[in-house]
Amino acid sequence: NNNKMVLLENDLFLSELTKMFQRSKVNGSVFLTMKKYDGRTKPKSKKSDKSMDVGPEELCLLRASSGKKKISTIVAHKDVNRFQLAYASLLKANLDGLKKRERKDKKKGDSSRPTTKATH
Repeated sequence: NNNKMVLLENDLFLSELTKMFQRSKVNGSVFLTMKKYDGRTKPKSKKSDKSMDVGPEELCLLRASSGKKKISTIVAHKDVNRFQLAYASLLKANLDGLKKRERKDKKKGDSSRPTTKATH
């Protein structure tokens, strides 16, 4: 059952994510999502009472998918700094195959870009 999302411990998630990046070097993509997570596994009903609310701990849910393989992990607030350092170095090491996007200047007066030019 390769199509099911697998919840992993933080360190195992990072090592599996590294493997995903290695496999996708030649062909394929890795999709990453990160969002705040409240610990619920089922949707909250419209008429639920406040006693069902989860405690004060902040959680972060990370998901990664490549092809049919899907992995996820939940990072607790106390582990965020340690996890973020490992995650950032993993991304720096593996996001080397990105191509610079070619931008075509269609309009000279594009208001979204600054008008001053830096001189070298």
